[in-house]
Amino acid sequence: MKLELIVPNISCGSCVGTITKAIEALDPQAKVVADPASKLVTIETEKNETLVREALTQIGYPASNSSVPEDHEHAQNPFKPAAVSESKTDVEPKVDAEEVAYQTTMNKFWFAVAVAVPILALMVPDYVPALYEWKMQWHSAIGIVSALITLPVLTYSGKQFFEGAWNSFRNHNANMDTLVALGTGSAWFYSTVVAVVPGWFPENSRGMFFDVAVIVIALILLGQALESRARSQSNAAVRKLLELQAKTAHVIRDGQELDLPIEEVIVGDTVLVRPGEKVPVDGLILDGQSALDESVVTGESVPIDKQAGDRVIGASLNKTGAFTFRVTKVGKDTALAQIVRMVQQAQNSKAPIARLVDVIAGYFVPTVMIIAILTFMGWYNFGPALNLAVITMVTVLVIACPCALGLATPMSLIVGIGKAAEHGVLIRNAEALETASKLTTIVLDKTGTITKGKPELTDVFPLSGFTSEQILSLAAIADKRSEHPLATAIVQGAKDKQLAVDDPEAFEAIPGQGVSASVGTQSVLVGNAKLMERNNISLDKFQADATRLADEGKTPMFVAIDGQAAGIIAVADTVKEDSQKAIHAFQQMGIEVVMMTGDNERTASAIAKQVGIERVFAGVLPEDKARYIQQLQSEKLADSSPKLVGMVGDGINDAPALAQADVGFAIGTGTDVAIEASDVTLVGGNLRSVIYAIQVSKATLDNIKQNLFGAFIYNVLGIPIAAGVLYPFLGILLSPIIAGAAMALSSITVVSNANRLRFFAPKQFQEI
Repeated sequence: MKLELIVPNISCGSCVGTITKAIEALDPQAKVVADPASKLVTIETEKNETLVREALTQIGYPASNSSVPEDHEHAQNPFKPAAVSESKTDVEPKVDAEEVAYQTTMNKFWFAVAVAVPILALMVPDYVPALYEWKMQWHSAIGIVSALITLPVLTYSGKQFFEGAWNSFRNHNANMDTLVALGTGSAWFYSTVVAVVPGWFPENSRGMFFDVAVIVIALILLGQALESRARSQSNAAVRKLLELQAKTAHVIRDGQELDLPIEEVIVGDTVLVRPGEKVPVDGLILDGQSALDESVVTGESVPIDKQAGDRVIGASLNKTGAFTFRVTKVGKDTALAQIVRMVQQAQNSKAPIARLVDVIAGYFVPTVMIIAILTFMGWYNFGPALNLAVITMVTVLVIACPCALGLATPMSLIVGIGKAAEHGVLIRNAEALETASKLTTIVLDKTGTITKGKPELTDVFPLSGFTSEQILSLAAIADKRSEHPLATAIVQGAKDKQLAVDDPEAFEAIPGQGVSASVGTQSVLVGNAKLMERNNISLDKFQADATRLADEGKTPMFVAIDGQAAGIIAVADTVKEDSQKAIHAFQQMGIEVVMMTGDNERTASAIAKQVGIERVFAGVLPEDKARYIQQLQSEKLADSSPKLVGMVGDGINDAPALAQADVGFAIGTGTDVAIEASDVTLVGGNLRSVIYAIQVSKATLDNIKQNLFGAFIYNVLGIPIAAGVLYPFLGILLSPIIAGAAMALSSITVVSNANRLRFFAPKQFQEI
């Protein structure tokens, strides 16, 4: 059973470790992925949800469902499709939760600021000699009043830190809350004791730090609030998809047109779409034709012509004509809902690089606590005053920030994977993203990947005495009743040239050779050389052209009229418009490009030459494709490292190779089997998307490394400075208030750097 739970108290890598240990103690076989960025915990376990949530509550991490149960609304209204709103319930509660967290945290922040004002006012006499003497006379009274004024800040604004620290202590753990609670609590407690019994302390150690406790809490709350706002922005890609959904549909039932919310549309309904409207759900066109902008799922804004029998995708924008379609998918089954779900699952997955971070974060807080104790002992024994020992200990506790470490990876993944989805690139998990950034070789299936996968008319060569239009028209009429793909291409080619394609008077399909037909008073043969030889028709005049066409990867078909050779018609699976540029872009990126196909060597070489590919595996049987991928993976690069191989395909026979590859890219227009076997789905169905997938993966991994470097450097430099290592040499002692600001800023910096990916636009992708 797979559970997805929202756990608001996750704040750092230490929390991740605590939650993981608790679930594994309940079920040793459980798989746990906890994400501090989204506050989402995904658990695969045999235990029921009640036991899991009880275990989390016991360790101080109460959880709630991430979405409404699929059948909840359906149970209330049987005429309403089950889980129609799933795509919303998966995302909008998270967005709302971030907004609620932001408002709640800001309220606590402003309360702390309001209290900080009078506390800071009481510090003014320290810098005005005339007032300082007066303050010292009332030192204890001022301290007691300050303690009473600031206590509500700790119990209200800072309540979450102390509760989190206590829960961690009860479970023999420590996290970010522990550091904040110890730091601010120590400052407040020390100051209160000094105020109540000043005689216990030497005169030079009677300083009070109520301002530290209040302002540090305020600064950390401000950082968390800004972090919540930034996290909400990070999910802009998914939210943008949801906002594009239509809200209502024109449903035709019993001959009447009804305007219904899309939640009430059911499979089998007939829906009318007018120009300028959005397609409400997925379906198949029944009547009419139009051009649709499907960029919501494909990332490509060029409108696609649609007619009866074509598929339409919910949230697509109808540009021109009106049409009706039959509903085939609603709710959670629509393409848009599946895309949203896939993106969210990928965003919440864990990249291999993050596993090391989790290990480090697990030891981070205890290490900081030890450093803080050692700092106190060092300054207490060798420093000039107890005040200095206290202030340095508090500063060490406050400046350390496991939050930045915990957010470094997931924030980049959320933005990077969401950005890819905007361009029709669906990355299944974080591991695939990391591996895609390191690919050295890309294998392209020919049919449907480099080529369109659909034969098209390319050439018409008539003999003298005949015209191109005459040859093509007669051949199309003869082929009209044939179901062969090559015949279909000839018929469509004639229609594209506005030629009349009537029905033949007589028709005979000759398996493996072609067709024989009567068109008016003429007999027409269309087929290969065997058909011509069978009817004693000489092809001497066509040999050179036929050979040349075959060398170009085209299929020549001969046309004979009334027993005489009349011309050649060539059909080919043509290269996609962007294939050559995309392959050149791969090569510019230093990626080796290999073509693999079941076609013969001549056709494969012709296509490879057109697009600039040097290495070709031709005549490969479907069951052997995975073996060729293994062969490439066993090869070494110049530095003796193994090749990392990506495979791009779209057919059932590509599935084993897609699964074998280090990263499998499935063309979204291909089969469900291929898509399920892949790591990346390319909804747009072109090689430009592969370029984008690799480039956005590299950018995301670079962003993660930047975040991790910044977080580590912050702590490596910040903690020693907080401990006072510069004081003996430069007389510099870091204030806990500055430390609190630095701690908040470190998390905000990580989140802000991750959000830079929202503006990512690779050069190679733009040039194609």
